[in-house]
Amino acid sequence: IIIKEVSKLIILLLIINIISDKLSAQEKNIQFRILTFNIYHGATMNNDYDLNKIAQVINSVNPDLVALQEVDYKTNRAKKMDLCTELAKLTRLIPLFGRAMYYDDGEYGVGILSKYTFIKTQRHLLPYSENHEPRVALEILLKLPIGDTIRFVGTHLDHTKKQTDRINQIKEINRLFSKNDFPTILAGDMNTCPASLEFSLLKEQWTNSYTKENQKTYPSDKPERRIDYILYKPQNYWKVTEYRVICSKTASDHCAVFTILEYIKNP
Repeated sequence: IIIKEVSKLIILLLIINIISDKLSAQEKNIQFRILTFNIYHGATMNNDYDLNKIAQVINSVNPDLVALQEVDYKTNRAKKMDLCTELAKLTRLIPLFGRAMYYDDGEYGVGILSKYTFIKTQRHLLPYSENHEPRVALEILLKLPIGDTIRFVGTHLDHTKKQTDRINQIKEINRLFSKNDFPTILAGDMNTCPASLEFSLLKEQWTNSYTKENQKTYPSDKPERRIDYILYKPQNYWKVTEYRVICSKTASDHCAVFTILEYIKNP
């Protein structure tokens, strides 16, 4: 009888260990649906400022986090709309706008939409040359249900032919987030191709999520270049489980980039 009871106990412990292992694996495998989208100041390719066209692209992938570029805040050209807040209403996400500069009786910059509430937000000014557009990196910290904190950063780098500003902006982004204090995702319109000097500087600290196909992202009607990216660090905290480029010929002049990143707790 004692042997039978011990055998039952051993079997029970084995079952408990199996269940515990499965729960631990589930706890580790948190997936984030990430989108980056340059929204062409909301105008659409029809110049009708129909934000539903932009929201349809966003909603098509049910994202957790969205980095938006070319975001107007109450400018005359955008019909005095707060684009980030209006898109948040259409997507049922939480908005955050980061001003890069004052423009056309309003403001212009980048935005973030999130399913998660923020525990910290910060707008980082990036270096730029005289007569060039100011640029920023917009940062949020998120507390996950399992207790971990991650960082999401959206940015839009200089668009001019000269590399100087992009190089300096990337160096500043690398400096700002060099500590690896939190697992971090960086998304945005980098205005540079994968083979460029600027992008080689990014790769010193960041891992690119795109697949080997190296799909192009600009212009949306006939993509010729890849300039929009989703990157992450440290590499061992993230695993890419899906990646695709979404091109709408009417919503914007850029294609959106979407990826699913699996967060690995305590890799």
